[in-house]
Amino acid sequence: MTPTPTDCPTMLTDTENDSTNPEFGHILSERLSRRDMLKGSFGAAATLYFGSSSLLLSASGETRAATGALKLNFAAVNKTLDDKVTLAQGYSYRIISSTGDPLAEGIPAYSNNGSERAESFNKRVGDHHDGMHFFGLGKNGLWSPLASDRGLLCVNHESITAGFLHPTGATIVDEKRPNDNEVLKEMLAIGMSIAEVKKVGQSYTLIQNSRFNRRITSMTDMEITGPAARSPLMITKYSVTGTRTRGTIGNCANGHTPWGTYLTCEENWAYFFRRPAADDSKRSARELASLKRYGVKGNSLSLWATVQPDTADNRFGRWDASINGTSSDGSDDYRNGPNTFGWVVEIDPFNPDSTPKKRTALGRFAHEGAWPGLVIAGQPLVWYMGCDSRHEYIYKYVSNAVWDPADAKRGAAAGDKYLNDGTLYVARFNADGSGDWLELTYGRNGIDRDNSYYSFSDQADVLINARLAADARGATKMDRPEWGAVNPKNGEVYMTLTYNPSRALDKVDAANPRFYNDPKKGVAQKGNANGHIIRWAEHDAKGSATKFQWDVFLFAARSSADPVNVNISGLTADNDFSSPDGLWFARSGLLWVETDDHAYTDASNCMLLAAIPGKVGDGSTKSIVNSDNGQQSTATTHVGAAPREDSLRRFLVGPVDCEITGLAETPDGRALFVNIQHPGETTTGKNFNIADPSTYLSHWPQGGTARPRSSTIVITRDDGGPIGADLT
Repeated sequence: MTPTPTDCPTMLTDTENDSTNPEFGHILSERLSRRDMLKGSFGAAATLYFGSSSLLLSASGETRAATGALKLNFAAVNKTLDDKVTLAQGYSYRIISSTGDPLAEGIPAYSNNGSERAESFNKRVGDHHDGMHFFGLGKNGLWSPLASDRGLLCVNHESITAGFLHPTGATIVDEKRPNDNEVLKEMLAIGMSIAEVKKVGQSYTLIQNSRFNRRITSMTDMEITGPAARSPLMITKYSVTGTRTRGTIGNCANGHTPWGTYLTCEENWAYFFRRPAADDSKRSARELASLKRYGVKGNSLSLWATVQPDTADNRFGRWDASINGTSSDGSDDYRNGPNTFGWVVEIDPFNPDSTPKKRTALGRFAHEGAWPGLVIAGQPLVWYMGCDSRHEYIYKYVSNAVWDPADAKRGAAAGDKYLNDGTLYVARFNADGSGDWLELTYGRNGIDRDNSYYSFSDQADVLINARLAADARGATKMDRPEWGAVNPKNGEVYMTLTYNPSRALDKVDAANPRFYNDPKKGVAQKGNANGHIIRWAEHDAKGSATKFQWDVFLFAARSSADPVNVNISGLTADNDFSSPDGLWFARSGLLWVETDDHAYTDASNCMLLAAIPGKVGDGSTKSIVNSDNGQQSTATTHVGAAPREDSLRRFLVGPVDCEITGLAETPDGRALFVNIQHPGETTTGKNFNIADPSTYLSHWPQGGTARPRSSTIVITRDDGGPIGADLT
């Protein structure tokens, strides 16, 4: 997700990968036309069991693909700039929870004027709702994969809009935060929430007094597990053994496991840490290489570290990542604090007393999410992951243990088996349309102490510095990998590349073939301002394969853009969009596409679209001519089959200045949960006055003069049918 300059600076998003690895398109520009890209057969795919949130669940915890053809069951929603949720006709929505809503009895309703004490957010819904998942809840209080009437909704809270959390906005004096209550409130408003929801009538409501309701925040004690646990690079004053850390931050997208636990993923975590320039002189060359590669240099949220006086447990000082102590190993300060963030965190929603576990075997980077692949008895388990920064990489993790369906009932204990011991890979996209998964293992393929990119000491070092390991292996640079999703019909993997304004005219290529100007209110927007979606098929439909085939699924653009060189997918007024971000397959096989857009917001607020996907290789080859100030470049690309009017439609448009994100579905496919993140977020600009509601960009969801609030909504079809599409 893309933070804004006022509340969540795009420090990681704007950090450039300066390795010499090839751009995705440099490889793609060489590829030839291929009409038959798949050598393996997917004929039996519909009978396989899958581990994606997009699939039909069996009682054993495994999942199977839906069968039958899909047909969209709604008329397209028009683009709109209205400050409301505009939904397809025949559908209704209800707000499940908004920022500050109580999660326990005795907690008063949220005032929405910033007056609440910080500690109350231990039992209130956090801010900036993002990735989420629905877990069916059985009558015995255990995970029930087929249950739809009652469940636990796990919701990430990526960041904050500080201007609306406090009575008069955030207090900053001489680049310091003097108000400890303000900072603590911000620290407790991020992380994630677990809340029980129950079907009432045709819709759902939050159960405020449920014993399962829980907040996990930047203050929650966490266990560090896997190969990086006990590494010298993980030692802090909080845990001199390198086995614990405090909190989770930057929780963007998510994932889940076939044993009923939730995966929350730490994306833009580096800007939470303060590290003055003077600290460089105290660091070794290896440390500086790592800190630079991850962009640990501080930004606005790093001002948390400036609160004085600090508490005895360094509640605020732990965000200072400089060397302040006298120890040689970091046991008396938080110089290694950043190394304890940037991970996938496993949480057991069915055990409110459980300790979250950071699973280091899945690597450390700007985790957008962790999406499970196929789940097949006797085969390894797989999770796909993207690193959300410009020119970063796509990864996957493959467990060493093969799946035993009996583990579906073991809860978080199964995580130690499958998530602590496995192999991390990074993707390389080859010129001929094939791809390779490159192993990131110490002692193999030059990842060792003598590596020219970085001198790795052991496997813990490789995982802590996964970006540097990927550089060393020659992975392919991608344009901001966002969400991924696995197609239940054929096992193909889709991933959004949301946009890249730094794309240059002389750097276009087959996978990134467009350099164009997309003016917004007369202001030029050059590069690839609208983004696109790629997809790939694993060899023989096995997630553990080290080979794959790929193509480009869909290009975002204005419908009025040049139909030859910009609007390559032939989008119309009913389905044009920009900056694809959230991506998720429904259990029926329907693909949902969400946007987090800044380029096209002169025409429409962010939106949710429904697509009926095809398959890798169903399109054709196309040459694109790009121009700028008399200069030209040409790129030849492979485009997936153009969407038909009945295969891609706009389903929902959100309120002003929001991001549409975080999809979850009940197992019966008749309720869809969607997050409306940070409406009115950029309100806090130069004309903003907290005392003057007329300066707010949005007042959703309360309306009137209210401050805007992030919220989770649940969508149901008025006739009680499945959401988005019917199986024919």
